[in-house]
Amino acid sequence: MPDSRPQPPHSSPPPSGPADPNPLLLCGARLTDGRTVDVRLGGGRIEAVGTAGSLAAGAAGTRVDLRGYLLLPAPAEPHAHGDAALSADDDGPVSHHPEEVQRRATEAALLQLGHGATALRSHVHIGDVQGLEGLEAVLQARHSLSGLAELTTVAMPRVLTGAAGADGLAMLRDAVKMGATVVGGCPDMDPDPSGYVETVLELASEYGCPVDLHTDADDPARLARIATMAGGLRPGVALGPCGGLARLPEGTAARTADLLAAAGVTVVCLPQGGCGGAERRDTAPVRLLRSAGVRVTAGSGSLRDVSNPVGRGDPLEAAYLLASRYGLRPEEAYDTVSAAARAALGLPEVRVEAGFPAELLAVRGERLSGALSLAYSRIVVHRGRVVARTSAVREYCGSAAVALDLPRQGRVQPS
Repeated sequence: MPDSRPQPPHSSPPPSGPADPNPLLLCGARLTDGRTVDVRLGGGRIEAVGTAGSLAAGAAGTRVDLRGYLLLPAPAEPHAHGDAALSADDDGPVSHHPEEVQRRATEAALLQLGHGATALRSHVHIGDVQGLEGLEAVLQARHSLSGLAELTTVAMPRVLTGAAGADGLAMLRDAVKMGATVVGGCPDMDPDPSGYVETVLELASEYGCPVDLHTDADDPARLARIATMAGGLRPGVALGPCGGLARLPEGTAARTADLLAAAGVTVVCLPQGGCGGAERRDTAPVRLLRSAGVRVTAGSGSLRDVSNPVGRGDPLEAAYLLASRYGLRPEEAYDTVSAAARAALGLPEVRVEAGFPAELLAVRGERLSGALSLAYSRIVVHRGRVVARTSAVREYCGSAAVALDLPRQGRVQPS
């Protein structure tokens, strides 16, 4: 009888840097199914997974003790704004100087990498004052992050229709030639939203690029047109944050969700607070969309810019909010920032199984629900090597409660 289980991917997009040639052994990690295992990594992939202690004897390479940690596929960030990130505290207008944009984009990506996101998609405005300089700066940040994280860019022109649209279209073409791998923008802000979408989809079809558009999605007729136009486009179309769907009558929202599912459109919600491309801060109706068969993923949106001065850029917080506020099970919530997010970015699937990419996140804890609730200590693996560590130990002093045998962040629990 043929094996119907998903098989490890045999190809992947161009890597962000060379895989670590030295083997890495992750010892004593707990999986979501309750098993405690050793995991051997090599050549950027998972080479073997065995019961705890079974791979350690005589193994060469570096060992990482993961006792007390839950090992997960690494999350991905499908909706960041690196060109504006970390600008909330700037005195005066936000600087668009290329060196400042590059610094902000790099620092923001490293912050999100520390949270666990080994792949990120950053939306970058083109045109107006900054022209293509902001995009060039973010592409430079991408280069500097080689080997640490994979950063892709979405070019976002302001206007694409009418007399002013010719310049926007020319600049969008130049952006793709420069290295932007996704085309997008904010059709809601164009005088002709449908014309804007049509122009983006035509250019994406011409260049073979994915599409990622900002829309509130509060106009079901317009969204139906987008779904109709996007239905035949591959590699795919993503829409976000789509908070307006939550304000539509339930029947209308359900019919719209069916159209999006039939067209293969991905919805990227932003439960942590939205971004500058969205006037409202509602979160898309994730349960309704998922029940209709729409791929739903969750992004961070703004990271401490004028749109959200307290944005954290943490995918686990996005999953936590979807579980605590919107009724997803922890496994479903984590899927929106891991498997679904990677699929939306065109990346190969990750499982903690032999043959899959070594893109992993170890979080202190025993169960996924606890990890989403108190995910302080984290170890991030990209292309088979540890690229980030965050360690946190909580201590209590001066109380009789300290003498009790209670679990702590820094205490290893028995297997």
